Amino acid sequence: MSTAWQKFKNNVLLRRFVVFLLIVACLYEMRAMMNTILLTFIFTYVIVHLIHLVQRYIPKMPTGVIVVVTYLIILALLYFVITVYLPMLIVQISKMVKSVMAFYEKNESSRLVSYITRYISKGELVTQAKHAMTFAFHTATNIGTLTIATFMSLILSFFYTIELNKMKEFSSLFVKSGYLKWLFEDIRYFDKKFTNTFGVVLEAQFFIALCNTALTVIGLVIMKMPQIVALGLMVFLLSLVPVAGVIISLIPLSIIGYSVGGIRYVIYIFIMIMIIHAVEAYVLNPKFMASKTELPIFYTFLVLLVAEHFWGTWGLIVGVPIFTFFLDVLGIKSSKKSDKKKAEQK
Repeated sequence: MSTAWQKFKNNVLLRRFVVFLLIVACLYEMRAMMNTILLTFIFTYVIVHLIHLVQRYIPKMPTGVIVVVTYLIILALLYFVITVYLPMLIVQISKMVKSVMAFYEKNESSRLVSYITRYISKGELVTQAKHAMTFAFHTATNIGTLTIATFMSLILSFFYTIELNKMKEFSSLFVKSGYLKWLFEDIRYFDKKFTNTFGVVLEAQFFIALCNTALTVIGLVIMKMPQIVALGLMVFLLSLVPVAGVIISLIPLSIIGYSVGGIRYVIYIFIMIMIIHAVEAYVLNPKFMASKTELPIFYTFLVLLVAEHFWGTWGLIVGVPIFTFFLDVLGIKSSKKSDKKKAEQK
């Protein structure tokens, strides 16, 4: 028995595969906390990088000061968002909905509705109304759950980063342990892989989303579109979805544009989105994402479809980073990366 156990510990590939399955099983059991886990990782990753960035230019700056100042700024921004931005956003969203309704009224959608209702019984209408109420209730519940998860993640990331050096020292004790040293070494191995792929790719996608939003908002301001704040938030959230996000945003923007300036505005928006998509594909992706992942568009869309099926909205955001993490663990690298690595070694 001891010989088989020793062989298992010495077989690094088999051992890491078993540890990986254990990690996946633990995460599956904690799936109800997945919002908190992902948000805590994202907040912690961003703050730790901010600490390293500040200390690169100001080496003597204490970590605690950076963390406290950063979270005070975050709290001030949250206060501003809740008291100023949120009411403005609600007003602009309601105006946007009215614009969409006006669009349908202009196109005599009421005739279409009356035509459909001829073939739908009252019982089916009541059922659909119940489904709509259920959907609204679940949406409100999800928003409340996400809000709680966000605040919990902020608290957890604060305590992690405020004692960053102490956390590193304490975590290193697990690797130095006796009997289960191999287990914690493998967990640290996957932790480094996860941080170097998932975190970096997500960071790159975040910067790409900011650039896309800035370019889109500038174009919308030039076109004198209404509800800029609400449209900017929508574009930013959709831009977090790799490749597809910018194209998806074309649909609501075209509807609003048509209600404001007719088919001429739809053409303007189409041209603007195509230009921004070209900038993302040929400028932003090579700059921010090329060194992280070089997935073909087909694989990107396939990963998004599968990830959305299993994880919903989160899947659209974290699907590509998680897939990149799996590729890194499996040692699958593009030929361009391999050639570059060989050239560097020479």
